[in-house]
Amino acid sequence: MNVSPEQAVSMAVNMKQGQAQEQAQISMLKKAIDTQAEGALALIESLPTIQTNQGLPANLGKNINVTA
Repeated sequence: MNVSPEQAVSMAVNMKQGQAQEQAQISMLKKAIDTQAEGALALIESLPTIQTNQGLPANLGKNINVTA
């Protein structure tokens, strides 16, 4: 395969442009993932805390009757 110098330069430039575009896409993906993680963390932190002791005897609320 004979490649002229012009073709070699053209291929190299195209490869560099492709790499730059790929890096930009990866950067945007990372930013989107970080934004989603921050949103999920905010939702989790906004959940109210549940009181485990509501003045009930210790034996209540431990079992579930699943028979119909």
